[in-house]
Amino acid sequence: MKLFYSAASPFVRKVMACAIARDLHERITLVTTNPHESPPDLLAANPLSRVPCLVTEDGLALFDSPVICEYLDSREDGIPLFPRTSGARWLALRQQAAADGIMDAAVARRQDGLRPQEAARTALMARNKAAVDRTLAMLEADLPHSAVDIGTISVGCALGYLDFRFAHEPWRPAAPRLAAWFEAFGREPCMARTAPKG
Repeated sequence: MKLFYSAASPFVRKVMACAIARDLHERITLVTTNPHESPPDLLAANPLSRVPCLVTEDGLALFDSPVICEYLDSREDGIPLFPRTSGARWLALRQQAAADGIMDAAVARRQDGLRPQEAARTALMARNKAAVDRTLAMLEADLPHSAVDIGTISVGCALGYLDFRFAHEPWRPAAPRLAAWFEAFGREPCMARTAPKG
């Protein structure tokens, strides 16, 4: 398998954490990619020019982290990252959606923060920050469990991205229970081995 990736992407981290949790990471060749430059090999696999994008052994290109993670989960036997029982499944998928929303808003805010500021961009950045803050409050009230699944991996990656890109805006004081959960969950091998660097 081949994964087009950018090391700073929280969505790439989510895919790699799932690959490690399913013991598939050594079967994946990483292809460093800057999707903003729209390289031809990425465009051939993903016309949206986004990472992560996984090309399977059969040559099928899969993109968007939920699709890639579900594909990886289907590859081997073991405790599923996408729970099969309805209650656990919907909780994990809800946590994944919440975490993906945090990552979407935080990535957009980071990109907008690198551009010249104007009223409309500043308002959009404030809207994205408010979305992150509300979702953190939801997760503080309804803590993730300790099992490794798509929901907890996604939440861990979202919180790690906030630490990585927005360390100057600490989220822990408003979410101390979530902070304690994150500290403990961060010791899971799939999280510890994929923590952002630099």
